[in-house]
Amino acid sequence: MTQILAFAYAGLAALPMLMHVANAAGAPLGRLTVGGRFAGRLPPPWRALALVQAALLATMAGAVLARAGIGPAPLEALFWPALGLTLLSLAANAASPSRPERLLWTPVLALMTAAALGVGFL
Repeated sequence: MTQILAFAYAGLAALPMLMHVANAAGAPLGRLTVGGRFAGRLPPPWRALALVQAALLATMAGAVLARAGIGPAPLEALFWPALGLTLLSLAANAASPSRPERLLWTPVLALMTAAALGVGFL
């Protein structure tokens, strides 16, 4: 069961990862991130930060997979920080002033949180 939940977390994490990579490439998706501060393309410094965020999400997914016994073992030590960041991201997106960001990412992060909690406690 924990492996299924870990794969669910990783699959769900792929959604914001792809959005961040698209933002870094110049896609006009700014309203879906950073509180909708930028309606279209992110400015160059923010694009670089989008790549950092994508890498962070990939590491978090790896940590959850490792906790379930199917990811790189060294990342297992990052499981609890990954869960904490997932919870903080859920809270931030739920409170976002950007309605599109709230409506899209709050449910995704709620499911990611539930999956990570299952991996951590089952």
